Amino acid sequence: MTYSHLTLLGIMILETSWEVCNKMGGIYTVLSSRADIMTQHHPDQVVFVGPLLTQDKDALPLDFIDTKDGWLGAWCRDESAKLGLRIRVGRWAVAGEPPVVLVDFHTLEEEKNDLFFQMWKAYALESDKGYGDYDECCLFSVAAARVMESIIHYRGHEENIALFNEWQTAMGLLYLKLQDPSIHSLFISHATTVGRSIAGNDKDLYAWMEHYDGDQMARELSVEAKHAIEKLAAHEATVFATVSKQTAREAEQLLGRRPVVLPNGFRVGSSPFAAHLQAKRRSARRLLSSVASTLYGEAIGEDAFFISLGGRYEYRNKGIDLFIESLYQFSEEYKGNREVVAFLLVPAWEAGARMDLHYLLSHPSEERTQPLQYPCLTHWLYNTEHDRAVCHIRHRGLDRAGQRVKVIFVPCYLNGIDGIFDKSYYDLLVGMDLTIYPSYYEPWGYTPLESIRYGVPTITTNLAGFGLWAEEEETKKPFNKAKHLPVHIVERTDTNVAEAILSIAQLIGLQVSLTPEEALAQRKLAYTLAKEADWKHFYRYYEAAYASMS
Repeated sequence: MTYSHLTLLGIMILETSWEVCNKMGGIYTVLSSRADIMTQHHPDQVVFVGPLLTQDKDALPLDFIDTKDGWLGAWCRDESAKLGLRIRVGRWAVAGEPPVVLVDFHTLEEEKNDLFFQMWKAYALESDKGYGDYDECCLFSVAAARVMESIIHYRGHEENIALFNEWQTAMGLLYLKLQDPSIHSLFISHATTVGRSIAGNDKDLYAWMEHYDGDQMARELSVEAKHAIEKLAAHEATVFATVSKQTAREAEQLLGRRPVVLPNGFRVGSSPFAAHLQAKRRSARRLLSSVASTLYGEAIGEDAFFISLGGRYEYRNKGIDLFIESLYQFSEEYKGNREVVAFLLVPAWEAGARMDLHYLLSHPSEERTQPLQYPCLTHWLYNTEHDRAVCHIRHRGLDRAGQRVKVIFVPCYLNGIDGIFDKSYYDLLVGMDLTIYPSYYEPWGYTPLESIRYGVPTITTNLAGFGLWAEEEETKKPFNKAKHLPVHIVERTDTNVAEAILSIAQLIGLQVSLTPEEALAQRKLAYTLAKEADWKHFYRYYEAAYASMS
């Protein structure tokens, strides 16, 4: 059956994730950026289901539009009371504004034991081995599945597809299959529980991949319940998928089923050379310059070379260790005059904005010629003296005034109200000259893709799904004729840390030495490459997955 035939039949697509209207990580970017093209291709046939995490009716998520318009509002009025769940319907305030249902799962606490027994009886799932967020995620996913089932029966479409993202929604998939096996399901593993745990526990993931047994490693790493439910969902789903060839290999080995690959696209949007983004770039550079100058007590101009790494605080997986070591290696050899300031944009155990820094930024006439205490920090930490990044930066002397290479750790969520920058992550990213993401474990890697979307060249690795994609794309026109490629791919293995650090340091030197004309040409090429990863190119993989279900 072709996809066009499915469209004629009236396909209904429902998708759930812990990150619907709940920005936690990269899955939020996947779904929120894909929503626009989904609503274009399936008008009035898409609904997202996310968690309702607040009891306060006036404290709904900022990206949730509270409205009961259309058929979803009618469903809510007609059917919600039968579910016995507190729900809110509206639209997700992202491009495409898709319909969304937020569901409060806490009332299912009373049913938890019965639900877990049902899962044990049907699937031999031992939920008693779960801990941490296991129970909460499982209850949410069952609540989401009940909402999806109710909507499907209310709408009466002939073809229905339920999309579940990550282990957090796996129990919902299993529950829905028990209730109505006719509903097609797509389970997307963005990163396997065991693979992430192996990498995060400083074990060699890639050299021994073919020898790892997922169940055995789950027991060793104490992630048995999460791995078990993820593995069950992978096998019980109509279609099992992941986001890159790299992660497909991992998933097949650790979960025992070969997935299809659904690469992550992006809603690329307007050119970074459009007037409004050029203005944002100038504004960002002024602010980066001002913060750096104030912290270090010396004039650091807007013409400084600004570098950043953003993402989660996973020291090895995200390559934070290599980021700092590469900057140190570069600083040891650097003889140039241009200031180089690297920003580590990674949320940590933040204790609030620095009031001394805030005051001085608000009173620019009060000039300082001495650095502040901890000039590498924009926000205080609860564990400042013991924070791994702070200790690493200080150990390498990258927090000393008077040096050409400096590091600034921004340990907060850049949500526009952090108290120092008061800008979003993207509003700072657009001001950078280079980004570095030397990841060890990175199933896809949105951060380097976001970087080139804003015309900022990036360094990533061959262990990132995006890195593998970019490496292949850069063999094609016009990239294969370029003097300076927009994405630099550094080879990483389990054992070549020193070589990778040296390669990154050399690439930093190359970027700093570019002429303004060369840098501009490279930035334009970065945006050209980003457009090749737009969802309008990548959504066809989802369409093929839908078509394969019938």
